[in-house]
Amino acid sequence: MQDTAKYLVHADITAEGIVERSDVVGAVFGQTEGLLGDELDLRELQDASKVGRIDVEIDSQNGQSFGRITIATSLDQVETAILGAALETIDRVGPCRSTIEVRKIEDVRAAKRREVVERAKSLLGSAFDESMRSSRDLVEEVRESVRIEDITDYEGLPAGPRVTDSDAIIVVEGRSDVLTLLQYGIKNAVAVEGTDVPDAIAKLTESKTVTTFLDGDRGGELIRRELAQVGDIDHVASAPEGRSVEDLARHEVMTALREKIPYDQLEQSDAPSEPEGDPEGDEQEPIEADAESDDTGATESTVEALGNVGDGETDGMVDASHSGTLREHTRAVIGEETGRVRLLDEEFGVIADGDAADAFDLVVEEATVPTAIVVDAELSQKLLDVAAQRGVDHVVAASMGEFVKRPTSVRIRTVDQLLAPSEA
Repeated sequence: MQDTAKYLVHADITAEGIVERSDVVGAVFGQTEGLLGDELDLRELQDASKVGRIDVEIDSQNGQSFGRITIATSLDQVETAILGAALETIDRVGPCRSTIEVRKIEDVRAAKRREVVERAKSLLGSAFDESMRSSRDLVEEVRESVRIEDITDYEGLPAGPRVTDSDAIIVVEGRSDVLTLLQYGIKNAVAVEGTDVPDAIAKLTESKTVTTFLDGDRGGELIRRELAQVGDIDHVASAPEGRSVEDLARHEVMTALREKIPYDQLEQSDAPSEPEGDPEGDEQEPIEADAESDDTGATESTVEALGNVGDGETDGMVDASHSGTLREHTRAVIGEETGRVRLLDEEFGVIADGDAADAFDLVVEEATVPTAIVVDAELSQKLLDVAAQRGVDHVVAASMGEFVKRPTSVRIRTVDQLLAPSEA
């Protein structure tokens, strides 16, 4: 009957007493018998398969019974409505008074249509995900699998498969950049994986024609400058300002590489003019040539206006509140050969003081990032590296050590370079 049913009659039943399913079914047949004539008699309709079985769910609580009655029919709308109305005439179930109310008559076909619609939505959302993929998706999947298979490593760094045997290489920032270039058919890229250029890359650049292809931000600029200090660069390409290499489309990558410029040309355009009165002449780097100005363009006289030397220095020890100029701190620490180190804040007040031998640990452990370090000792690569990592702007030392790499973010001077102009 369920396969041919057109309507479902849903009715609620309440009985003033405890009744069971068989009591409800008996009442339905017994109290509707002869009520609607032979053509709509329930037993006759069931025998003719025009009415299905009577489904009853009943539950008893606190001396009352509550339940639902469901009857499936293949009658037309009018006949089904008459049958529903007949159910509501039942006023007793067994010995108990009862009430039956038809809650709704449901069109089975409409219910099935709703199920079909919901299922169709589900199928559209999931079943076709794999079978209806676009050709672009398929091409991208193949490219992805190929470039992942092609990526290798050079001395533990992500690289394309042609880095070792190619005469030219492209230095990029990270693994994702190497993958992007592989996707576009460029197989001679190698990544430095951060601003600390590995020795393996520095050595590799000595025997290759090197093009740097870095992000168009300050991080890319810092990597290029560091690589220029520790290795050799022949050409420079860059992503558009504010964008990353990994985000570029194929035509953007090709355009950037075609428009690369010789590194020497870039270095000349970046170099500042030589200031007058340079105490070290040509031996100083351009960024360090002007002993009277800092990296932000502030003059030493401006720095001196920030504070005056106070009393309170004893045997190289200093009150933490002591404030002065960078030059005055240099005289006090290095000029007096105290063998100590001072960490200074942005107003050149002392935030930490200790033995020069403990300078590295002092910089590492200090909670406040120093603006300047004044140390009465030879400046080591180790101290210079930690100063750059922490964001120190100035380092003044008694002398310079041998540097494998020299961070451009830190201005380095010796006591002679800093004090010479004013002492002359």
